[in-house]
Amino acid sequence: MLYYLFRFLDQQYDVPGAGLFTFISFRAALAMLLSLIISVIYGKNIIALLQRKQIGETIRELGLTGESTKKGTPTMGGLLILGAILVPTLLFAKLENVYVILMIISTVWLGLIGFADDYIKVFKKDKRGLAGTFKVIGQIGLGIIVGTVLYFNKNVVTKTEVSQGELYKYDSNLISKVTDDNAKVHYMLTEKEPNTTLPFIKTHEIDYSVILTSINPDWGKYAWLIFIPVVIFIITAVSNGANLTDGIDGLATGTSAIVGTTLLVFCYVSGNIIFADYLDIMYIPNAGELVVFCAAFIGACVGFLWYNAYPAQVFMGDTGSLALGGIIATLAIAVRKELLIPIMCGIFLIENLSVIMQVSYFKYTKKKFGEGRRIFLMSPLHHHYQKMNFHESKIVTRFWIIGILLAVLTMVTLKIR
Repeated sequence: MLYYLFRFLDQQYDVPGAGLFTFISFRAALAMLLSLIISVIYGKNIIALLQRKQIGETIRELGLTGESTKKGTPTMGGLLILGAILVPTLLFAKLENVYVILMIISTVWLGLIGFADDYIKVFKKDKRGLAGTFKVIGQIGLGIIVGTVLYFNKNVVTKTEVSQGELYKYDSNLISKVTDDNAKVHYMLTEKEPNTTLPFIKTHEIDYSVILTSINPDWGKYAWLIFIPVVIFIITAVSNGANLTDGIDGLATGTSAIVGTTLLVFCYVSGNIIFADYLDIMYIPNAGELVVFCAAFIGACVGFLWYNAYPAQVFMGDTGSLALGGIIATLAIAVRKELLIPIMCGIFLIENLSVIMQVSYFKYTKKKFGEGRRIFLMSPLHHHYQKMNFHESKIVTRFWIIGILLAVLTMVTLKIR
């Protein structure tokens, strides 16, 4: 909202400094600063409120070192994260931008699902929380919304540069002439098909419709039948991965901040025609505005980490963890980097896989030998290391280091092909 105010002041009254709000980098810096202030300054008040309302964590007896000390720690702190994301976004982002609208919807949608789960656990004293079926239905619902908007909305397009000598090959209605900040002219081909980035391959783009057109050339128009289910799967998998990762102090929060920083870089270079041209990647008009949202996301995570680091004074609960995972998934899909999620979100992936492997192997051995056997001492994976008597702080720090390495590798894929 402040963006529109200062744009009006700049255009109508030429107020000194008001023009700064036209720069994404300036608004992103303000968004990150404000989200940090909200989460750090108001964190104490939120924790005190949760304590007064006796909204504390109920601990399952898992035989882990130090678990008894966590009993009663305020939970549902994800409300602080959501507020620290949404307030700066509403103040500093362009609210008519389709990508920003989609991120606000995703944040609120999964935040509400997580809130319902925490509410049942805390106030209804039901440790099972919201039934898994309802969680999945909610995640599928968001996936349908995100997939439908990104596929059908007329403002969601990508542009690929073509040389002046090749212009005759294309419909002139699809070609636009863009002059960048360096006065260089680009002839851009507008593409509406649901394409995505293919990492490590020289021809670094792939169209979802190619799966159908390889069977029948006329089936390309039905690519949404593949794209939307893929979006649903990614949102469900990543949000559940973040939820599983939120098992020890600071792990999910710090990991999300690292992934958010990676996505900020992708949003900036993909939405900037100069950097997209230099890196030879697809240019996504209007995606640069997501930098403001990413900055607020990072600030909220880092600010919450002030209170969530060991020993945690507050837990985010499903209110925060489901929303963080869903936000990351939606951002990755919006900037056409969903195929990089296994690398970028490697921590979430391994946590997810450790649970799947543990449960599957236990069921298989129980059926075959009459006694269930385990691969890990406990799953998710961070509990395995706790059982090995690693201190929480050491586990979290090492996971963060791995997350940073994966983030660097993900960003390197911009040039390694």
